[in-house]
Amino acid sequence: MDLLPLFLKLAGRRVLLVGDEAVLAPKRDALVRAGAEVCAREAAAFRDSDLDGVWLVVAAAPPDVNARVARLAEARQIFVNAVDDPPNASAYLGGVVRRAGVTVAISTSGDAPALAGLLREGLDALLPTDLDRWTATARAARRDWKARAVPMAERRPLLLEALNALYSPGLRTGPTGTQG
Repeated sequence: MDLLPLFLKLAGRRVLLVGDEAVLAPKRDALVRAGAEVCAREAAAFRDSDLDGVWLVVAAAPPDVNARVARLAEARQIFVNAVDDPPNASAYLGGVVRRAGVTVAISTSGDAPALAGLLREGLDALLPTDLDRWTATARAARRDWKARAVPMAERRPLLLEALNALYSPGLRTGPTGTQG
């Protein structure tokens, strides 16, 4: 079964962290940057009611606690990221590269997190140093295409032309890919 890659808007939404603070600290930082309302519980202090109003749980507790959290969360239709515990997880946090408004995430379905980290580092090294120019070009092109009702199927080749034009001083194209 394939996983569905998904990016969540967590701003103002409650996310519960359960377990080892040292393991959870980097995840807490990412959740705070995403605007989540983060609350935490030590594994031994976890109560069923801690799930009230929660959109997502990140559990880094012993397997028996992770299993209890997962079971209770499943009954409430709440996704759980159980750190290094795939059987108790319904969501996986991948390796992430963020640069110039672009986010790339890599997952190994929780089976090989170190590999996801290595792939993240490799992708980060491969991304263009001027990715901000790519992003600005793509945003301008999209505004133009939407205003002119350019069909979706035609947009990708036009964007490729516009990006190539960033590196071809003799070829000047606008966001639509037309020469001018």
